[in-house]
Amino acid sequence: MRPPTPPPRPRTPVPSPARTAALTAGLAVVLLVLVATGWGPLMSLDVTVADELHRSALAEPGFTHVNRVFSDWVWDPWTMRLLIAVVVVLLLWRRAVLLALWVAAASALGTALQQGLKSALDRERPHWQNPVDAAQYAAFPSGHAMTAMVTCGVLLWLLGRYGVGPRTWWAALLVCAVSVLGVGFTRIYLGVHWLTDVVAGWLLGISVVALTAASYERFTAEESGVRT
Repeated sequence: MRPPTPPPRPRTPVPSPARTAALTAGLAVVLLVLVATGWGPLMSLDVTVADELHRSALAEPGFTHVNRVFSDWVWDPWTMRLLIAVVVVLLLWRRAVLLALWVAAASALGTALQQGLKSALDRERPHWQNPVDAAQYAAFPSGHAMTAMVTCGVLLWLLGRYGVGPRTWWAALLVCAVSVLGVGFTRIYLGVHWLTDVVAGWLLGISVVALTAASYERFTAEESGVRT
């Protein structure tokens, strides 16, 4: 007699894109308020992290140069936007017009949101007697961190929709993780952003990607319902 088959283990619930968008946006708003009001413990953390990394950047010019190359060329926002533009063209070539529009809109929304918040908060960047790099405009949120998160998140979402194989998926996930974490580190290491600028960029980027996925799924579901 065979032993009874054990019941299937319940799957860990995965947050819906809409909930993810709301959660990350809420956390970003809390962080924005704390930065805008100059909450002492958070400001002290920003200064401590910035000071430690700046000392390292001055002491390691070779490593600092590598960080500048990656920050200014590989993970630059314009490089990320160019990558999105290539993806949009490929989607149009495949006649996935609606998906191409959604991807373009996600990139545009991310850019508009970061620029609007920079202008509204107008946070000063770190100032150094011996800077190792320079950047213009306001600090909060980090445009590099947010653009990388939006771009990588959208690309992973597309790969998931097209059902790529596990090797391709994990390779893409690894590249995206290194890019998102790497660009955040370089911006703080080069002394042009505070830690909270980068974290805010990541949170807002996740929110934009989740909102993109949620709105696309809802729109296509409604369109399918209308057609049937």
